[in-house]
Amino acid sequence: MPKTILTCAVTGGDDVAHKFKQLPVTPRQIAEAVLDAAKAGAAVAHIHVRDPETGKPSMELDLYREVVDIIRASETDVVINLTTGPGARFVPSLESTNGFAAGSNVRPPEDRVRHVVALKPEICSLDMGSLNFGKGALINTPSQIEAIAARIKDAGVKPELEIFDAGHLALALKMMADGIVPADAFFQFALGIPWGAPATAEMVSYLKTALPKGSQWAAFGVGRTEFPMVAQSLLMGGHARVGMEDNFYLAKGVEAHSNAQLVEKAVNIIQSLGGEVATPAEAREMLGLRKQ
Repeated sequence: MPKTILTCAVTGGDDVAHKFKQLPVTPRQIAEAVLDAAKAGAAVAHIHVRDPETGKPSMELDLYREVVDIIRASETDVVINLTTGPGARFVPSLESTNGFAAGSNVRPPEDRVRHVVALKPEICSLDMGSLNFGKGALINTPSQIEAIAARIKDAGVKPELEIFDAGHLALALKMMADGIVPADAFFQFALGIPWGAPATAEMVSYLKTALPKGSQWAAFGVGRTEFPMVAQSLLMGGHARVGMEDNFYLAKGVEAHSNAQLVEKAVNIIQSLGGEVATPAEAREMLGLRKQ
């Protein structure tokens, strides 16, 4: 059984810091959550940033820079994965033509990827399609994706292709054939998000079967499907992800106090099924990364 690359997504981009006080918010808190998750067994840290004063999601380059600088200055080895997801949320006005309502934050592709260009992480996420989300939608059109992908390529960063539904994978494979995204990109199946693909064995099997031979892939489930999907992905030959971006509970009614606790439970699941978690160095070898 190949070793499992375990990613921890430590804070996410939803406005939930007011509800879950354990969510890391400041750059120092986010960086420390990454380091603790790495010590618990995560090889990769997927990173968003937040406004330190309000806890709301942010896209500020200086906040990303502070988080990345703290991680790189530490003695803890971990693969840094920065998001390019923020800047896609569209909430339509129901009263005006082509109108935006409160909650929209649609930004040009250049704004969504500038921190990746500046900081050059080893991996960054790349959303491969649009999705109904809450009262609005996450908008990722082919032209937007192509523009972000070009800047990722220029920066020498490997994209992690975020697949929220079957059509996203179809687009990813077309862009791979056209040379827009690299043939050795890492696929991440994001499952169980309302109005996206369900977190089921059948869906993982469908998506996995459609991948090019030899592709590296992972799957994660949100909420109560997080830990079942760790097991499901492992048993089907994939990698896994946990973290407070996706779930705050260790068990029904039992909140996790830290991202490290979620990682520890995932490691226990992997080991109990006969697997082993990959070290950051092993993850780099499997994914063809060069440490920055």
